[in-house]
Amino acid sequence: MYRETAAPAGLRGIVRCLWESRLGGPKRIVPDGCADLMVAGERVFVAGPDTGPWDSDLPEGTVVHGIRFRPGQAPRALGMAAAELTNQRVALADLWGSRGANATEQLLHRPAALAEVVAGVADPRRDPELELLLHRLDAGAPRVSDALDGLGVGERQLRRRFTLAVGYGPATYLRVARLRRAIALAGSSGDLASLAAAAGYADQAHLSRDCRELTGSTPGAYFALSRAA
Repeated sequence: MYRETAAPAGLRGIVRCLWESRLGGPKRIVPDGCADLMVAGERVFVAGPDTGPWDSDLPEGTVVHGIRFRPGQAPRALGMAAAELTNQRVALADLWGSRGANATEQLLHRPAALAEVVAGVADPRRDPELELLLHRLDAGAPRVSDALDGLGVGERQLRRRFTLAVGYGPATYLRVARLRRAIALAGSSGDLASLAAAAGYADQAHLSRDCRELTGSTPGAYFALSRAA
């Protein structure tokens, strides 16, 4: 079981969605550019942005509640750079100290308070250049240089801000965004070559390389599973 609900209106610039899942067995999570704050069993932790597949170690039957931050927005809620959380699973109490311990106790008793906890710490300040760069990469920019063109800010500075906010650089995020497009298009493409072209890959071999590195599976196996799911 997995379901998503929309973020409250006041959090939609930071939060992509709230979600709930009941694990039916081992689950592999693939990169999506996001970080999540999760309540799972007796644990409350942040799952940082991933650069490769993560195999969940949560027991079968565990009910998990989560709030998923938009790419680049987790620092506005967590108070620390996403780059410090890349490929990490960190207890909220370790991140926030006594405040995190109090929030953990609250969330263990009432997971539905996730949005309330995030709203209480959210930083209203935005980074328009970062958000525009993310939008361009999500929209299918073929190269990072194309996405950076005309932003009116130093490229080196913006790349650094991007890495701190997202958890990895624009080149890695471009690969993740392209894979997400392929996943979204998988049900409507008849074969892998057509899927690769529709998602913005140079060719099928390009899709194969990225799929193996980001999901741990071959495209034939992964996208067959995606369509079945």
